Amino acid sequence: MANEAQQKYYIKLQSLLKELPWYVEEYIDHKKRKLSAASLLNYAHDYKIFFNWLLTESLHTDEIKNIPLELLESLTIKQVEGFLNFLQYQLNNKEITVNRKLSALKSLFNYLQNIAETNDLQPYLQRNVMAKVEFNELKDSMETIANKMEGKILLGDEYESFRLFIANDYGQLNKDNKKLLNFHIFNRERDTAIVSLILGSGLRLSEVVNLDIDDIDFTKSSARVVRKGNKEQYVYFSSLAMDDLQEYLSIRANRYKVEKTNKSLFVSAPMGPKGTSRRLSARAIEKLIEKYATAFGKPSLSVHKLRHSFATRYHTEINDVPKLRRQLGHSSIQTTMIYTHIRNDDLKSAVDKMDMPKDEE
Repeated sequence: MANEAQQKYYIKLQSLLKELPWYVEEYIDHKKRKLSAASLLNYAHDYKIFFNWLLTESLHTDEIKNIPLELLESLTIKQVEGFLNFLQYQLNNKEITVNRKLSALKSLFNYLQNIAETNDLQPYLQRNVMAKVEFNELKDSMETIANKMEGKILLGDEYESFRLFIANDYGQLNKDNKKLLNFHIFNRERDTAIVSLILGSGLRLSEVVNLDIDDIDFTKSSARVVRKGNKEQYVYFSSLAMDDLQEYLSIRANRYKVEKTNKSLFVSAPMGPKGTSRRLSARAIEKLIEKYATAFGKPSLSVHKLRHSFATRYHTEINDVPKLRRQLGHSSIQTTMIYTHIRNDDLKSAVDKMDMPKDEE
């Protein structure tokens, strides 16, 4: 299922590590059992930005990969804060993004000081400047974040309206544009199934992309996914999502000319001289959501906002934060708590309450 995507991330990761100091690769190897290849690649990108900054500040004059541990040990708090200011004011990173990159550096420096050892059992770093640097205090409270999110997600009748718009109304809206109409007719079962699945389960974009047909259990209305940290989990989805998936699968093989060896759940239209289909990419799914969202009159909608929409509806109808946390695959319950602050009183039916096995309710 996710092996194909994981392999691509690992290839990119190995290529990037060749540009970075040896101790970064050692740290990445240490984290491989706990983090996904995608997360490790993000860490490596963050480290490259930091090491490049050291060069631009003339703190090191050789290649990045030759930056010594001694330099890290000698960095001052003022220099690190200069890097964080660079992220925020020159790269225009949001405070939460700056915190994430600082967290990646804190994790690396902690490894170098408290876990890694030399041959004579000494830590790589005696002094850890990152331990002295505090995270940005985020200005927005959970309630403020929730209120901002509220205007950008689907609420109430909009869930079904958006689904029906993709299944039917988008084509009617573009009936005078033969190219758009034909493209919609060709893909509407697939596109409806994608949106219905996200709205009926809260899956992440990467989890939807990596799904294979064999990952869907049609008897239990569940999907096997690999979550952050390479954790395998079975995630339930709604009966409506099940209906839309089955309708899509009834046309998938013939319409998309799918080879028997291609087990990808969501596939692209046939391409190339041989006219074969391939796994639908993350960017392709993002673009199709953007297309429908704009035409629907809610351009702020994205794959992630559909996930937020599911979470809001689930919490409103079921009001069980620990269960919602598991459904979404959040590592921290604090992340899930955001949805308890979103006001959504006009819903008429539960997302999945009737479909949940008794031992999951």
